[in-house]
Amino acid sequence: MILFPAIDLKDGACVRLVRGEMDDATVFNTDPADQARRFARQGFEWIHVVDLNGAFAGKPVNQAAVQSILAATDLPVQLGGGIRNLPQIEAWLQQGVARVVLGTVAVKDPSLVRDACKAFPGQIAVGIDARDGYVAVEGWAETSTVTAPDLAAKFEDCGVAAIVYTDIDRDGAMGGANVEATADLARAVTTPVIASGGVSSLDDLRALKAQEGAGIAGVISGRALYDGRIDPAAALSLLAGRTGEAA
Repeated sequence: MILFPAIDLKDGACVRLVRGEMDDATVFNTDPADQARRFARQGFEWIHVVDLNGAFAGKPVNQAAVQSILAATDLPVQLGGGIRNLPQIEAWLQQGVARVVLGTVAVKDPSLVRDACKAFPGQIAVGIDARDGYVAVEGWAETSTVTAPDLAAKFEDCGVAAIVYTDIDRDGAMGGANVEATADLARAVTTPVIASGGVSSLDDLRALKAQEGAGIAGVISGRALYDGRIDPAAALSLLAGRTGEAA
């Protein structure tokens, strides 16, 4: 199981929000490239990056910060936020992003996801951000009438590399991951699921690891890594299944 450290970008800085509220942002590092290098030194295998301003604006905003992250480390980067069309997807992939996460367009233009999967096999993920079970879009500012499992099912046959599932009410709130809902979604589809939102301790990681067989292939953590609640070495050891090192 892969642990993705999160770099959420707001106005060029690394921040964490609480339940997606842009006015409730804590700045953890003003230098995204420095943060990427720190994660690389700690032994992470991927970095998950979100352009928060872009998610609200509907177009990429923090391009310079993302480019600095790509230049700072050789780790593969998974990027979401404000990516709404094929030219934007292609541009980011050409610049070195390993995987693009499509969220709002997965609800509003499902055909774009299918076209992107055909054009860029293995490099497209779908971001499903749910509030009370219903998918939220436009930087979580709007809640749709589509449920998370129904949206995930739409892309079962088009080659999506992963589904990034976020429980919005848990995100940044340090209240624990919604393991049950994530596992239920993972069992409902064949696409690998990456858990996100509320991961605040090694116990959360243990609970998610225990559901690996359901199809949970990864987990994203942000605030808990920044504030020290989760030790990177212990977490990586635990998710890698190395017994006795993360107890």
